Amino acid sequence: MLRVILILASAGTMAMMIQKIRKAKLQIEDAIFWVLVSLMFVVFSIFPPVADFLAHMLGIYATVNFLFLFIIFLLLMRVFSMTLRISQLETKLKELVQKMALYELEQEDEKGKAEGTKKLPQEAVKGAANEE
Repeated sequence: MLRVILILASAGTMAMMIQKIRKAKLQIEDAIFWVLVSLMFVVFSIFPPVADFLAHMLGIYATVNFLFLFIIFLLLMRVFSMTLRISQLETKLKELVQKMALYELEQEDEKGKAEGTKKLPQEAVKGAANEE
């Protein structure tokens, strides 16, 4: 009975991922991870000796402990990869904000030249900081 539940849950996860990809709510790179995880669970549920073999190869006596350890490891790797991605996005965002501030400063400088007045750089930076 447990095998059937695990197979159904894994198949449901795969179906949900495929549906999210079709609706463009999930990137393919992210969905591949979840589809592979659900495929591994299908393999472990259909062929329990595979999990037993892997557990004994790693020196883990209980297969259940191996499965929990395996899941925790996969999720930690996923969190780490997402942390890297978030860090990269934050760096890109910071660079874009800085470029935008410089662009606005140049625009105000050109506007000031056209009007015959010029803002001091510190005043322009304070104005940009207040706008955020």
